[in-house]
Amino acid sequence: MAGCTAFSQAAWEQSYLQRRLPVKKRRVLVVDDSSTIRKIIQHSLRQANLNVGDILEASNGREALGMVHRFTFDLIVTDIDMPLMDGLELLEALAYVRSAQNTPVVVITKHTSEEGVLRAMEAGARAYIRKPFTVKDLSEKIEPLLAEKLETAKI
Repeated sequence: MAGCTAFSQAAWEQSYLQRRLPVKKRRVLVVDDSSTIRKIIQHSLRQANLNVGDILEASNGREALGMVHRFTFDLIVTDIDMPLMDGLELLEALAYVRSAQNTPVVVITKHTSEEGVLRAMEAGARAYIRKPFTVKDLSEKIEPLLAEKLETAKI
């Protein structure tokens, strides 16, 4: 690479390394009783360029809890209003699952009351997104949580 400046040489090397080094794709669990909403969330997560790999689905908290016992997730996105076990009950149960204790949980729901937000945060949610949402909403709330999880894993 004759004639390259120090900056362009460094940029080229970083670009080369990024293409050569394997990047861990993030595993996400999406929990909502509506299959349509689950698909919208999946599509939005991929559009947000959050380096998402596997996205698993659950239709309620009980199903999600079973999946959390079988798999490790980098992120859990859940609704609140669901049959069998709602999102708040799921959040409370996740506190007792060792493999999920450092997994950020984001609540996406139609609830707009401050009380609903407070209850979700007290139960362990790390972020709260109101429906309807945009890809930008997801990215702004989720990207910092995933970066923080990555930094915590390095320590």
